[in-house]
Amino acid sequence: MRREISSNTKRMLKKIVWCIVFFVVLVLTMMWSTPIQTTKVIGTTFSVEQSYYLGLEPRDVLESLFRDLGIRDIRLSVYWNRTERERGVMNFEEVDWQLALAEKYGARVILAVGRKVPRWPECHDPGWFRALPESERKAEQLEYVRAAIERYASHPSITMWEVENEPYLPYGDCPNYDLTLLDEEIAIVKSLDTRSIMVTDSGELSIWVRAARRGDIFGTTMYRTVHNKFFGQIKYPIPKEFFRLKQTLTRRVVGIKTLVVIELQGEPWADRPYHTLPVEKQYETMSPQMFRDTIHYSERAGFDTIYIWGVEWWYWLKQQGHPEIWDIMREEIARAQNINQ
Repeated sequence: MRREISSNTKRMLKKIVWCIVFFVVLVLTMMWSTPIQTTKVIGTTFSVEQSYYLGLEPRDVLESLFRDLGIRDIRLSVYWNRTERERGVMNFEEVDWQLALAEKYGARVILAVGRKVPRWPECHDPGWFRALPESERKAEQLEYVRAAIERYASHPSITMWEVENEPYLPYGDCPNYDLTLLDEEIAIVKSLDTRSIMVTDSGELSIWVRAARRGDIFGTTMYRTVHNKFFGQIKYPIPKEFFRLKQTLTRRVVGIKTLVVIELQGEPWADRPYHTLPVEKQYETMSPQMFRDTIHYSERAGFDTIYIWGVEWWYWLKQQGHPEIWDIMREEIARAQNINQ
């Protein structure tokens, strides 16, 4: 009886070992099918609201990043709270001058629309919207998206739309966020324009498939060092192969699609507004060397197109006498542009 149990156990262990070997080989094969890349496109996200928050003049920041840094790929946002401060009264002047500057410098624009767009508090609701009864909110949100697309559908600098920012990530000040409206918003955009639609999701905290299925292009975030209120500063123990594997799995499920890093960490993450801290403290989660290393990490993670987060902070640092990250960004953009020549 003991010999029979021992024999069965051996057979079971052998099967387990072969399953592990098969799984490891499968994972390695999937990772290798998404190769290490050389960055061909380096862009950024610009926020009027973040510029004001840091005490900067937004026009100066935007013009400087086009003129001085040489940025030619940029994500801009239509902030609902800034374009419809009064219900039914649209004022797109702020977006107009941003797009005019982009056109002046020949930049390619991803324009983000929706209730949830880049920068805290994530959902940029007009005050009057939150006071509405639930029954009226859907129509107002869809009308805002329609109005934005109708205004800019013919703008030559826009190459792509982003509909909602990380809609599947439950993060930010977004009470009663209605995820079911995402498909309706996408349908509105498609009915008014033929340019590609990007849908985004968290790189570390989400499964990409839901977002990738809905967009023509998928954009992921990528953060390395963050601050948690319970554990303090955390560096994600995520190897670059993690992202190569996720790319392969996503393409296996949804088909061949372009996958880009739409938000690569390029600014500090602290337990308080970072610009109130000494620069040395800010550098604990994003120093000049960490900034350069993060760009190269994204290449080894299998991405050739990255949009780096934090341009307002780089400009603010430069104004404070610390131009190092601004200068690194200029070098990296020139490197990418030389590759494309």
